[in-house]
Amino acid sequence: MTETAPEHPREPLPLDSTAQLLTRITSQLGTQLSLVSLNGTRRPMHRTRNDAHRGNEGPPAPTLVAVAHGSRNPQALHTVQELLQRVRDLRPGLDVRLGHIELNEPLLPATLDAIPAGDAVLVPLLLGRGHHVRHDLPLAASAAGHLRTRIAAPLGPHPMLVETLYERLVDAGWQAEDGRSRSAAVVLAAAGSRDPDSAVDTRRTARMLSDRLGGVPVVPAYASAATPTVPVALRALAARGRHRVAVASYFTAPGRFATAAAAAAPWIASAPLGAHPSMARLLLHRYDRVTAEGSLAGERLLASA
Repeated sequence: MTETAPEHPREPLPLDSTAQLLTRITSQLGTQLSLVSLNGTRRPMHRTRNDAHRGNEGPPAPTLVAVAHGSRNPQALHTVQELLQRVRDLRPGLDVRLGHIELNEPLLPATLDAIPAGDAVLVPLLLGRGHHVRHDLPLAASAAGHLRTRIAAPLGPHPMLVETLYERLVDAGWQAEDGRSRSAAVVLAAAGSRDPDSAVDTRRTARMLSDRLGGVPVVPAYASAATPTVPVALRALAARGRHRVAVASYFTAPGRFATAAAAAAPWIASAPLGAHPSMARLLLHRYDRVTAEGSLAGERLLASA
């Protein structure tokens, strides 16, 4: 079961009272949750494997295994590695590793095989529920019999993702006055999935981004496996008089789908989410939510976030 994103009011609110504040609160909450047990008592901070080697008390923190999809675009691997370096900078000493579902090495099974016996948390660098989260990750975790594993919820939907989308749009040229134009709109370009829950998650993100933009229409569209496609969504908006349309790239890293979505943009297109600082904080938040739930022993399931 994945996390239900917090409800957002439909009326536009000031910047400091919505997304930025939610980002700070969520980041702080994730850290605090990791220090509190289920009975409400405070427990020691996560102990890293370096601490274990120095002989400090307590078990080491579980290994964080970030699971990327993989891409033939060489920039994808570079982007994910940069993101994980941000995570290491935020949590020095934590064992952070990378595994791919396909197309890039290391593949996830090889990453899991290389981890010493103990605890691991798989954090999907995916933006919603779907086949990879429901099937591929549990299958790989089950095959790693020497590990006690848990699987965190995917990264989206979440306010920190929305803030990253907003800032990427601003980087691409979106301005405050665009949000007041009756001809403005945004297409949220996502990968797409045959899993209906994936579309639910993308639509929720689109609503949250619309709120963040002050009520600008945000239409989810897909590069594969779901409708509408990005070109179809753009034509539908144009037919409604929305000619100043930005494409928001809802992809973790550069790749074929992100490139095609940007090429279809009639105006501006934002860069993929990439190694934005909020993405690193969100990755650790998903990890902390799992480790805050208690012992990992014997569990190989998708955590409720």
